[in-house]
Amino acid sequence: MVKQDGNAAGPQHGDDLAGAFGGNVRRRREEAGLTLEQLSTQSSVSRAMLSKVERGEKSPTIGVASRIAHALDTSLSDLIGAPAGAASGVAVVMRKNDRPVFRDPETGFERHMVSAAPGAGGAEMIVHHLPAQVSTGLLPAYPPGTEKQLVVLEGTLTVAIGGINETLNTGDSLFFQADADHGFANRTNAPCEYIMVISRRT
Repeated sequence: MVKQDGNAAGPQHGDDLAGAFGGNVRRRREEAGLTLEQLSTQSSVSRAMLSKVERGEKSPTIGVASRIAHALDTSLSDLIGAPAGAASGVAVVMRKNDRPVFRDPETGFERHMVSAAPGAGGAEMIVHHLPAQVSTGLLPAYPPGTEKQLVVLEGTLTVAIGGINETLNTGDSLFFQADADHGFANRTNAPCEYIMVISRRT
């Protein structure tokens, strides 16, 4: 489920936010000139699921949402509704209550966009919350030149990259090339939280 933590106008309803996510998927699909069938083939997500997502009737899991974003050649942050970037030389503040937040309806995994100006400098910053005994599953590879760096703020995180597992404890950090399937898992009975920076070399 896509959600906001809240804002001055009051919290938005989950259905409204799912509709916004779906509307962004439809917009990107139409801009790319793709039919639902073509997007289904490229994303390995069923046409029925895509149709429900676009109509705001279904909140996708993190795996499904990631596959849709990759098939549309865009970022998950864009589909969630990232704030607009800033003009050069302008400072931008995003308050905590204004963060775009994606919540996996099946696992409770949360992805908080904390970049006030996503894409500025070719990078975006994300905070992930993984409940106890929860995994994202394998997420699709990013385009070549995409890099991820992360630091664990709380708990223990296991990162799977190209068949290799790395276990990180609180305070540990990791850098990896994201052009291979990868996933994040919390195999403990305590929650895990980590900050991740995604950068794209051009």
